[in-house]
Amino acid sequence: MKRITIEKDVLKNNNDIAKRNREFLKNNNIFTINLLGSPGAGKTSVLEKIIDNITLNYNMAVIEGDLYTTKDAMRIEKHNIDVLQVNTGGACHLDASMIQKSLNYINTQQLDFLVIENIGNLVCPASYDLSEDIKVLVTSVTEGNDKPLKYPSMFQRSSVVILNKIDMLELTDFDKEEFYKDIYSINRDIKVFEISCRSNEGIKELSDYFINRIKNKKSRQY
Repeated sequence: MKRITIEKDVLKNNNDIAKRNREFLKNNNIFTINLLGSPGAGKTSVLEKIIDNITLNYNMAVIEGDLYTTKDAMRIEKHNIDVLQVNTGGACHLDASMIQKSLNYINTQQLDFLVIENIGNLVCPASYDLSEDIKVLVTSVTEGNDKPLKYPSMFQRSSVVILNKIDMLELTDFDKEEFYKDIYSINRDIKVFEISCRSNEGIKELSDYFINRIKNKKSRQY
């Protein structure tokens, strides 16, 4: 007889560690996001775009998740902020124990904003609590507008969706009306930003949103 119980045990252990991590981040007033999205959605490009705006007044660090390479971390490192690379060796998501270990190598004393860039995947990462304040999902017009209904769990659990590559809208058959209809049918409270990393459209508005969340966390009003 087969019993499928491993997943529950794994998630319980993950949630226990995430709870301890969250307490640490809360005590240090560090606003934390779990940055999610499929491969090629533009997570790292979005991150690069907001770094310069955020770091004008706040200290920021990045935990960069990847299967094997350090390419994304090397891109972020050029912006002169703390970056820690976590390679999963093939695992399709980060988990709370990886974040727990990573925090030991990050200077959290003066840290205001922590970004955890997760593995490019719209399935597994949705289930794992990484001690974040919010999940932020990056999707793009080049992926099509059907993603909310095909991957509802990711959209249900995210507080923010970043619709990237909006400058390419006319080159695709992306249906914005259907996209918004689907996304709000899944999550009424989700906040959507339309941006273009190429033209910088929407980047300031997105950065200002994160800055306000950082301010609230620092003042313990979050």
